Amino acid sequence: MQVNRRQFFKICSGGMAGTTLAALGFSPSEALADVRAYKLLRAREVRNTCPYCSVGCGILMYSRSDESGNVKESIFHIEGDPDHPVSRGALCPKGAGLVGFVHSKDRLRYPEVREAGSKEWKRISWEEALERIARHIKEDRDANFVETNANGVTVNRFTTTGMFACTASTNEVGYLTQKFVRSLGMVSVDHVARI
Repeated sequence: MQVNRRQFFKICSGGMAGTTLAALGFSPSEALADVRAYKLLRAREVRNTCPYCSVGCGILMYSRSDESGNVKESIFHIEGDPDHPVSRGALCPKGAGLVGFVHSKDRLRYPEVREAGSKEWKRISWEEALERIARHIKEDRDANFVETNANGVTVNRFTTTGMFACTASTNEVGYLTQKFVRSLGMVSVDHVARI
C-alpha cells in the first residue's frame, strides 16, 4: 500500500493502532528504502592550515571527483582537524566558512597587474609576476639603499619597500622570511594578524 507522508502521520497519530499499521508495512516506501550515504565516503582528505589569522588552526579539506576523470576534483567540505596541536578541531566562524571562500567567484586565482595610468587589470603568468616583483625590488633597492647615516655609522637600510608577510606560517617559514627581508636591508616588516 502506497501512502504519502501526510497520510503516514495521520495513521501514526492514532496511537497504538497507527504504530501497529506502520509495523505491518503501511509506511512510506521511500523512507524505508532510502539510506543516506555518508557525505565523506570516497572523498580525498588533505590536511592544511587556515589562512586567515596568526593562530594557524589545522583544517581538513575533503574533495571528490566523479572517478571517471571527466570532472575536476572539487573541495566540498572543510572542517577543523582534531589532531592539530594548535586548535584541536576548533575553528572560528571565518575558518568554518572556508568552503565559501574557496568557491567564491570573486576570489583571485591568478596574478594580475594594472599598468601605470591604466584603469584595467590584466592577467599575467606566475613567472612574469615573480620576475616583475624581483625587478621592482632590485630597482628600488639600488636607488634607495642607505649604507651609512649622517654620522657615518653603517646602517645598511632599505626603507622605501616593506614586507607584508603571511600569518599562518610556521616558525621556520617566519624565520626564513625575516632572514630574507633583513638580508635586503628592509626595515618595515609586518604581517596580516596585526591588521
